[in-house]
Formats: sequence, C-alpha cells, structure tokens
Amino acid sequence: MTAFTLYANDLILFAHIVEAGSFTGATERTGLPKSTLSRRLTDLENELGERLLLRSTRRLVLTEFGERILEYARRLQEESEAASALAQHRQLTPQGVLRISLPPEFYDLSFVNVLAEFTQQYPDVRLELDLSARRVDLVAERFDIAVRAATHLPDDSTLVARLITVQQTGLYASPGYLRSHGKPRIPTELAQHIGLVLVTSAGEQQPWRLSRGTERWEGLPLHKISANSLGLQQALAARDMGIVGLSHGFAKKLVDQGELERILPDWCLPPTNIWCVTPGRRLLPQRTLAFIEILKAVLGEDQA
Repeated sequence: MTAFTLYANDLILFAHIVEAGSFTGATERTGLPKSTLSRRLTDLENELGERLLLRSTRRLVLTEFGERILEYARRLQEESEAASALAQHRQLTPQGVLRISLPPEFYDLSFVNVLAEFTQQYPDVRLELDLSARRVDLVAERFDIAVRAATHLPDDSTLVARLITVQQTGLYASPGYLRSHGKPRIPTELAQHIGLVLVTSAGEQQPWRLSRGTERWEGLPLHKISANSLGLQQALAARDMGIVGLSHGFAKKLVDQGELERILPDWCLPPTNIWCVTPGRRLLPQRTLAFIEILKAVLGEDQA
C-alpha cells in the first residue's frame, strides 16, 4: 500500500477555499494568488487520489470524499489558529515557567526587589529559582536564565551573556571589629588585620587589588579566613570576624542597618560585573526578555 504524504498547510488551504466559496474569496483570506491555490488543491487531490471539489465557472461543489476530508481539514485549521493565538498571547502577555539559576548570595543584592517587581507585573509567570554556586548547564537543565557575578565569563558559543550592571566594590568591616582592631588608614596597614578572603574553584585565594587614581596596592592580611562563599564571608564580617571585600550592592543592606561600614573609602577593589546568561539570542520568550529588563532597571537603579 502506498503511504500518503499529506501537508497540513494544503489541508488548511482546502478548508479556506471551501469556507470562502471561491478561489477569489480564498485569495482575499490567505493572500495567495488564485493560481497557487488551484495548484495546491490539485496537488492535494493527486496525493489523496480523489477529487475534493468539482469546479465550474459559477461555483465549487464538494464531493462526498471532499466532505469527509473537510472535517479533518477544519480540525487542523482550528488547531493551527489556536496555536497562533496562543503564541500571540504569550508575546503580548508573558506566561509560563521561568527557570533561573543564581548564586546563593544574590538574595541580598536587591534581588528580592527584582522578584517582587517581576511577579507584580507578570503574575502569569511562575518562577523556579535555583540558588547554587555550581556552573549549571543551561540547555541540558532547561534553565532560561543564569545570573552571574564575574569580571568575565568563560567563552561558550551556545550561550549569550548580557552585562546587566557594574557594581563598585570596596572593603568593609563591622563597627565592633574596628573598635577592637582599629581602622586602617592606608592599605599597608591591612597586613595587621584579619582578612575574610574568597577562594576560587581551584582553591586559590583572591588577593585584594586596591586602586586610588593611579595608585595601586595588592596583597592580603597575614591572618585570613578563607571560604568560597561570599555570603558566609559577609556574615562573618558582620559578626566582627574581619575585613571583607564586597560590592556596594551586597554591602548596602548591612551598611544601612549599621552592621558594616566602608573602610579605606578612597580605595576601590575591581568592580563586579553582573551578567545575565541565556541559551542563545534568537526567539527568547517574552517572559525571559521581561525579566532581563526588570533586572536591568532595578539593579541599575540601585547603582545610580
């Protein structure tokens, strides 16, 4: 038995022709020339092996076989229109599930404000958040967005990184720590203090690279507590355990609460870049684009 190769578009065009009552009317509906519609209908009939319509100079008449095929064609037409309407609605009104990967410390980086603003504007989007320091596979794990803080990101041709904001960074300590250990006046005095130092994934301690205009200083205190969690280091600093390097966005909440204060305010660490990484640039869902815009607006506003 010969297998049929039916094309849904041809069946839908058949339904349009019947509903319009003529090739001229179908042309107005579809925008296709009459010659194209006639050829596509003939191709469909040849594929099916029977006539669907009897043509005359005055009208088109369905054959018995055409009436039966029309039922299937109309179902296809309805499903196609429903799919198109869904796509249009999703473009106008973001909805669905938005999966986001972000470092665990980001809940302090005004990120709660980002989530509150987004859910208020787009209540039809359901958020799924994964707070982890690990490097996720966006494609395999079906993440829509990964938010990362880094000077630069690894090259990956399958991903697109958008710079959201640049956060100024400095050294912070608690008032209690400074009362006990004194406040450093120049970078070289940091050697006598306790440093809360980040380590890389390779286990290397990240030195403090301070700058003031054209002046530079690089080093670490002799006494250190090392960890790979910025959130832990921030918490330790607030408990009078030492000096920590933080972006202003991370430090702002504790500074406002009087738990941390800036030291050596004229000296800055390298700025922290906040990136938004997506799996490709083309045809991103509206929910993804909407989240990126709110991320830029809220975090950018905090830096203003």
